[in-house]
Amino acid sequence: MTVSPHKKAKALKPGSRRPAKELCSECGLCDTYYVHYVKEACAFLNQQIAELETVAHGRSRDLENEDDWYFGVSQEMMAARKQTPIEGAQWTGIVSTIACEMLERGLVEGVVCVQNTAEDRFQPMPVIARTPEEVLAAKVNKPTLSPNLNVLEEIEQSGLKRLLVIGVGCQIQALRAVEQELGLEKLYVLGTPCVDNVSREGLQKFLDTTSRSPETVVHYEFMQDFRIHFKHEDGSIEKVPFFGLKTNELKDVFAPSCMSCFDYVNSLADLVVGYMGAPFGWQWIVVRNDTGKEMLDLVRDQLDTQEVMSKGDRKAAVQQSIPAYDKGVTLPMWAAKMMGVVIERIGPQGLEYARFSIDSHFTRNYLHLKRKYPQKLEQHVPEYAKKIVGQYKLPE
Repeated sequence: MTVSPHKKAKALKPGSRRPAKELCSECGLCDTYYVHYVKEACAFLNQQIAELETVAHGRSRDLENEDDWYFGVSQEMMAARKQTPIEGAQWTGIVSTIACEMLERGLVEGVVCVQNTAEDRFQPMPVIARTPEEVLAAKVNKPTLSPNLNVLEEIEQSGLKRLLVIGVGCQIQALRAVEQELGLEKLYVLGTPCVDNVSREGLQKFLDTTSRSPETVVHYEFMQDFRIHFKHEDGSIEKVPFFGLKTNELKDVFAPSCMSCFDYVNSLADLVVGYMGAPFGWQWIVVRNDTGKEMLDLVRDQLDTQEVMSKGDRKAAVQQSIPAYDKGVTLPMWAAKMMGVVIERIGPQGLEYARFSIDSHFTRNYLHLKRKYPQKLEQHVPEYAKKIVGQYKLPE
């Protein structure tokens, strides 16, 4: 019997220097014998979103369509929330509900998701969940770099043929690149938008710098009201204005891979569930292809839905934020709170808020790449990202 070339490869030892070097997002691919494909598969060695979109969705983005620049290939977008939320979920539990339904109905035999270690609620522990209980043990985002793909060998060796993978953009790009090597009959991909992950040490610095009680934070999110919402163990919600962040202390806390990423919206997932394009309190859902529609149809009757909306104008705010971030400007807290209130009332909402967030991060990341890795700039920045960044005047 012929042995696949990747099975002859050896995973890199933990802590060893990865092929992407400091740009490694620790997606987990290099922890397996699929490291054989890393030069082609790694999002930071070979950016190939357009090519993989065509394979996954039947087409790549239409560069004449601004919505495609921002949100990727889509069949349908909506705002949604569960009628009966899952207790303890970060939002209402749409992602967990879809995963549980797929297991219970026998559509998949396993779900790749991320639980946490027994010692640390923020330390990610990728698993292949075989039961709804194991899926629910993974609820709540882990805001740290997570090696989701380190279970790839286990998938192949276990004989699983129908699989759901939940992950973020860099993980999903690598997964799509090796999808045909996994021996699966059917792969479902449920993505979440992702921006500005950190190492575990970086997360601690962020919490210590920003929260009133870092040791009791259960989860947090940068929300549409321009505040960071920290949920604490006692159920209380602490809100910190974006504009009050100690940018000068936190500029270097985000992972270099995240500072060089242009796939905020998880372009290659079949279905994406996030929050940034929806009104406050709702989730933003993007169906990218027929597989994504099949997944969403499983839970539609459990959801309240509404059409996506867009309000306000982001461009002046984005342009002003570029030099402010670049110079590490931090406002006094009273001014930050006042600005947050004003922007919440008159600033971008819905899809315009999503565009604001994408513009802010893409301009920042483009500058980071141009300064730190100029040799990678042309190949690494996708065409849609160049169009987005091209709307703004950037400092040298």
